[in-house]
Amino acid sequence: MLTELHIENLGVIERLELMLGAGLTALTGETGAGKTMLVDAIDLLVGGRADAAMVRQGTTEARVDGRFVAADGTETILSRVIPAEGRSRAYVNGRLATATLLAESAADAVDLHGQHAHQNLLSVSTQRAALDEYGNVDIGPLRSARGRLAEIDAALVTLGGDARARAREIDLLRYQVAELDAANVVDAGEDGLLDTEESVLADAVAHREAGGSAYAVLADDDGARDVLGRALLALDGRQPFTAQAARLRELLAEVDDLVAEVRDIADGIDESPDRLSVLRARRQALNDLQRKYGDGLSAVMSFHAEAEDRLRELESFDERAAVLDAQRQSVLAEERAVAEAVGRARRAAAPKLAAAVQKRLRTLAMPNAAVAVEVGEHGDDHPGDRVQFLLAANPGSPMLPLTRVASGGELARAMLALRLVLSAASGARAHDTLVFDEVDAGIGGEAAQAVGDALAALGRHHQVLVVTHLAQVAATADAHVSVSKKVKKGATFATARHLPGDERVDEIARMLSGSSTQLAREHARELLAELPV
Repeated sequence: MLTELHIENLGVIERLELMLGAGLTALTGETGAGKTMLVDAIDLLVGGRADAAMVRQGTTEARVDGRFVAADGTETILSRVIPAEGRSRAYVNGRLATATLLAESAADAVDLHGQHAHQNLLSVSTQRAALDEYGNVDIGPLRSARGRLAEIDAALVTLGGDARARAREIDLLRYQVAELDAANVVDAGEDGLLDTEESVLADAVAHREAGGSAYAVLADDDGARDVLGRALLALDGRQPFTAQAARLRELLAEVDDLVAEVRDIADGIDESPDRLSVLRARRQALNDLQRKYGDGLSAVMSFHAEAEDRLRELESFDERAAVLDAQRQSVLAEERAVAEAVGRARRAAAPKLAAAVQKRLRTLAMPNAAVAVEVGEHGDDHPGDRVQFLLAANPGSPMLPLTRVASGGELARAMLALRLVLSAASGARAHDTLVFDEVDAGIGGEAAQAVGDALAALGRHHQVLVVTHLAQVAATADAHVSVSKKVKKGATFATARHLPGDERVDEIARMLSGSSTQLAREHARELLAELPV
């Protein structure tokens, strides 16, 4: 439900704050007062087309904010900003969004009917959903079966496409797997180990010479070990140097270990051109693999595993395809069965819905209206997905789709009739907001009263906002908002406010006679007194 509407610099509206409640709210005022701007503001909130011409002259941008409260108390703030130059911006709960996302967020919250483009009744999906709602058609099993069919078809496509494409992919994968099998990469750190070994072999002579020199310095006569030994001999047994002598012994032991290690490493370094050649060839092979299959050996190993899995899958195509095809045939049979059931239910409900809407429509200043609901033929549309509402507004007129025959007022009344039928059929309270503009176009007298009564009945199940010029309609509302305009210093300013009792009488009197005369006020009181308690 739309509980609060904030507008800035939209057309003749400089700034407006409007609180809205449940039930039926009438929006009235003189022609040109700005009632349509309120409807335009709501239209913008639900993703309607933004036009820079909407921006109030002399300002840089217009803004509309709406607070919506769901049945569970959850609040959603939708906003639209229209600059005088540039693209409009949309926000959902303060976060920047596209106009499409804005429309999706309001899809279940607002239906706007009348002269504006946001007319859901014209869409096939809305007409189909209305028929399903009226006929209590359970489309859950059909959706489930279609979902499983889509999954199987996607699996078949992924499995390998046509035979030629599959053969080409198998040949490529076999080549890649064979190459990777031959390379036998099992350690993601192998290239680092090879780099270390290659470095040793590439400079083997120099490494051995360096080791020999270090050994000589440490272990030859008068080398480091002998020097440390003589120092220990000089200090050993002398009390002041006990600690230093102990440290010298530790140093000698460490030097002995170091001498052994240097000797062993130097002796182990072998000049092997053949091994060096093997290492360099292996490193080049690994680099080639990484260039083709992944950045790093771990990526190469992952590609290897994935290629093997894909190759096994393709090579077992016939077996896997047979399994999937069998599953598809089973699900297809199930889908056909539930589609037939849905089609039967829709075709059974269609004439009943048409009759109910026609009956309602004939009380709304369309006494000769004829309504039909077409459902797709059995041959190519088993579930009857192609649902179409047909209307003949006048005697002798052919039955044509709503998009081709309905004026703004006729379409609004068709939606009003449909809403009344659906509300009566479901018996459940809905929490969406319905906005009607031009619903009373071209009617008066008893027909106007019938439209007012119908809107009031709809207001017991929905929040309903109606722009009206008819006193009979306004008098049936639970709340009355008056839209008026003033001219100050050559500029026009529109305002909107809720009318208390006496002022509501004056407004309805104005709507009846053009002015608030005593007789008109008495008639207005009579209209208001006739409202059901």
